[in-house]
Amino acid sequence: MVPTARRSAARALAVAALLLAATLGARAADNKPYVMKISTATVGEAQHQFAKDYAAAIEKDSGGRIKTEIYPASQLGPVQQQAEGVQFGAIQCQIVPPEFLAGIDERFELLTAPALVTSIEGGQRLAANPAVSKLMLGLGADKGLHGVALFMVAPSVIVSRKPIGHLADFKDMKIRIFASQFQRVAMQRLGAVPKPMTLGEVLPALQDNALDGAVSAMTVLNSMQFVRVSKYVTEIDQPAIFGIAEISKKWYDTLPADLQQIVDRDATAAAAALNPRAIDFNAKARQAWTASGGQLISLPPDEQTAMLRTLASVGADVSKTKPQLATAYKIITDAAK
Repeated sequence: MVPTARRSAARALAVAALLLAATLGARAADNKPYVMKISTATVGEAQHQFAKDYAAAIEKDSGGRIKTEIYPASQLGPVQQQAEGVQFGAIQCQIVPPEFLAGIDERFELLTAPALVTSIEGGQRLAANPAVSKLMLGLGADKGLHGVALFMVAPSVIVSRKPIGHLADFKDMKIRIFASQFQRVAMQRLGAVPKPMTLGEVLPALQDNALDGAVSAMTVLNSMQFVRVSKYVTEIDQPAIFGIAEISKKWYDTLPADLQQIVDRDATAAAAALNPRAIDFNAKARQAWTASGGQLISLPPDEQTAMLRTLASVGADVSKTKPQLATAYKIITDAAK
């Protein structure tokens, strides 16, 4: 009887030990941090700075329960590949000009319509407008995206192999544009030949003479040393370039409610805090460009005014045959006024 009792006691202790191990294992799994990969195509400018600020805030406010990893300069692939990664949960956050997500929803390209704003400050006010923010951050919700932040990056400039000092110089030039029908029509109206390309394709295309110029931001051109290939930059200031931060909805839905709140709240705060730094980034980029031997060109005032008149109706003309796009465009233009 005694040995039997001992065996029963031993089995009971073994079962208890297994239960304890399972409980501790479950707690250890619960304490394992959520990994958040943050991806952007750029480096050393406003979108990259947003990524760094956002990542630091999330790690701090989550008490390390979310572990962030930043991948700038398209380390995780071209922007379209990054977007797919976010949709399917392989990448947890992408920061990108919204028009590059137009393949998911064409309304993402609304903010690239020319003549919406004429200054960085105006773009910042537009991005912060509640109606605009609600519209843009809600796009893609049914396709795996959860928008958390919208902010102004920079005015557009054109880097070119030869000077563009007058509107007539645009004629027949092959100009890289963002993936946007608004930019395509705008360049066509200026007499140029638009060539949609991702950022990673632009520098080789300029080197090989496949492009005559490219729409970009002064901050990007400076940080990625475009001056080694093309030293001329014409500051047309149109269209405005915005950034949007998209979270993988698949990943977001796995987070506890308190971490979801942190992900949302810290994005809003990081976007607001970026505004004065974005202005500073652009000012320093202009100075660095000329210090490196580059030239900054402006169109004559009367030609800049004429260009704005030519481009002002692009947004309405492109969107008028598409009811959903037209409705969203009106929200944007009403806010811009």
